[in-house]
Amino acid sequence: MKLFFVAAFLAVAAAVPSSYKPEYKAPSSPAPNYPAPKYPTPSYPAPAYPAPAYPAPQYAPQYADITITSQSDERNLDGSTQWSYAQSDYTTREESQVQKKMQGVTYDSYGKESYGEVLGNTNKGSSYWVSPEGQKFTLTWAADEAGFQPKGDHLPVAPVHEYELPVAPVHEYELPVAPVHIPFNGKGYKIY
Repeated sequence: MKLFFVAAFLAVAAAVPSSYKPEYKAPSSPAPNYPAPKYPTPSYPAPAYPAPAYPAPQYAPQYADITITSQSDERNLDGSTQWSYAQSDYTTREESQVQKKMQGVTYDSYGKESYGEVLGNTNKGSSYWVSPEGQKFTLTWAADEAGFQPKGDHLPVAPVHEYELPVAPVHEYELPVAPVHIPFNGKGYKIY
């Protein structure tokens, strides 16, 4: 019986016309038709000054015939590299670089500095060239955790001192001691 009443109620509810209004549609009106603006086309006069004329660069004839006679460039998966070149004027250069773990300063994502193991590069190489005066130069170098160390006969050398450094004199006297003053308030009590 209860089922009958529920079914009847649903049937009556479905038969009642809906009180909702139809969907709102805006009134249609034609879009306004505005005329296109008419602006005058700008015209710019050409500059009154002439463009500067630069002469073609003149190269010294003694350097015009220098060419590269050999060149190599090797890059390995472990991060190491090795490259070199030689020129027709006997100038040569070769360099190699290897990645190495060493002690150094690291920074975390907050900028805090810490000292520990870092990955760095160590380089070594050499160069050979002849000066315009005909003097031959050879330079070898290494750059690692000890810094940059160039070596060559043409590099200046610091003088060697072969004398004993002076020693500061030692004074044997007793320093005076300042007297200690403890103030009293006039009644025999210390003031702190």
